Amino acid sequence: MKKIIISTLAVSALLFTTSCKNDFDTDVKDITVTSGEADFSRYVSLGNSLTSGYRDGALYSSGQNESYPSMIAGQMKFAGGGDFNQPLMPNDTGGFTGLPGFPGKLNLQVVNGSLSPVESPAAAALDNISAGRPYRNMGVPGAKSFHLVAPGYGSLAGLATGTANPYFVRFASSATTTVLADAMTQTPTFFSLWIGNNDVLSYATNGGTNSQTTGGVTTYTAATVQTGNLNPATYKSNDISDTNVLAGSIKGVLDGLKSVGTTKGIIGNIPDVTSIPFFTRVPYNAIPLDAATVQKLNTTLYGPLKSVLTAYGQGDRLNLVAVGNNPVLIKDNKLTNLSAQLTAALVGAGYPADQAAFIGNAFGQTRQAKQGELILLTASKVLGLDAITNQPPTASSQFIYGASFPIGDQLSLTADEVGKISTAVKAYNVAIKGLADSYNLAFVDANAKMKDLDSVAGITWNGVKYTATFVTGGAFSLDGVHLTGRGYAIIANEFIKSINAKYKSTLPLVDPNKYTGVKFP
Repeated sequence: MKKIIISTLAVSALLFTTSCKNDFDTDVKDITVTSGEADFSRYVSLGNSLTSGYRDGALYSSGQNESYPSMIAGQMKFAGGGDFNQPLMPNDTGGFTGLPGFPGKLNLQVVNGSLSPVESPAAAALDNISAGRPYRNMGVPGAKSFHLVAPGYGSLAGLATGTANPYFVRFASSATTTVLADAMTQTPTFFSLWIGNNDVLSYATNGGTNSQTTGGVTTYTAATVQTGNLNPATYKSNDISDTNVLAGSIKGVLDGLKSVGTTKGIIGNIPDVTSIPFFTRVPYNAIPLDAATVQKLNTTLYGPLKSVLTAYGQGDRLNLVAVGNNPVLIKDNKLTNLSAQLTAALVGAGYPADQAAFIGNAFGQTRQAKQGELILLTASKVLGLDAITNQPPTASSQFIYGASFPIGDQLSLTADEVGKISTAVKAYNVAIKGLADSYNLAFVDANAKMKDLDSVAGITWNGVKYTATFVTGGAFSLDGVHLTGRGYAIIANEFIKSINAKYKSTLPLVDPNKYTGVKFP
């Protein structure tokens, strides 16, 4: 259960071609390339990891060279576009030695007979390449909307307090500047802005865990955002940003660019983050059980626990398991904590006190996952392991993650948490579309395109089909969140089509099939 197994049949599907309709049927490759009403001579892109070219859990040089803005800039060169300098990492592995939480990229390796993504050690220490400015790609992995207007986000000293980001520290013009300010100094003639994904993604990828009592949302007024008075001590990293924060921050970026004469550009909305492989790869009922295991679990665990829970009106938390696929055991911190009651009942049933306490504490807020709830990709590292040893189970193992012991709260999203994410994404996208309209900018419905990828039909280019299926779908990288070069090409084409429609330009589309996908050993 714990490994991400990729079969040879699935791998061969990557090479399969289909006669489905080409989703990019508005290509202008046979038309004379012009800039139309736009000026592409100084194109600057702002955003987060999706803008930087981040993939496979890291930022590394070859991935940056396949960022969607660099693809767009390459097409802009046919219409008077200038050079597009990027703050390239010093190697093709990524990560920062000496900085916890910044490993190198994931690689597919054969582990115990199956292919699994394996993390690489970080390749080099944090470097400073500010002397190479100006950098046209201002995408900063990890940035939320308000980070683009936050002074000190590129301060080396700020790394210790959590107010800075090493990826911006690398190329910021000073310790006090903002991402926006460094973009403004370049007086762009055209810009792209794709921001807001992280304002809800960090909450989602951490299983809805946060430090707030308000359901994961911290509220600020738009005026507070615009004056830069966001307090990092109260705005926690895993919170869902209030819509005022996102809208106020994006407005601040647009106003800043407008103040230096940059009025033409394109802005994208954000996808429903729960439709990407990080949240869809592991099904809610990922526990396969045979008849002998079913009988053992129902007799020794599920039956006794359900009896106690029923006595307290909580019997719906657990149902007896059956042969076949069964729901994963998850923690739900909204449930009444019945640890003490379960422990006492188990002691009364003859369990040793220490074992009763262990089970009672584990199951105090535990239930089976339900259809529509999400098990995170990170759960695949523990599902099926012995919960005591964190090793593959033996015949004597009693507590197995997912089957007879709950996975951590940070590894799943309950229906309530999924609802909060969906509500935030919808509100963000209404705000982003409103800003695009009010500032008369081109607009990309990235949310709709991600839904196309997540559909059964997917997206095709010259007979090659792309979907949101983990690894074998071709569009998403090994981290399940960020795209491959081919996936970024799909997004680049959406930006190009919207630019052409808005500004009457005729930039040619890129060919996703020419870029790299997941690399197999």
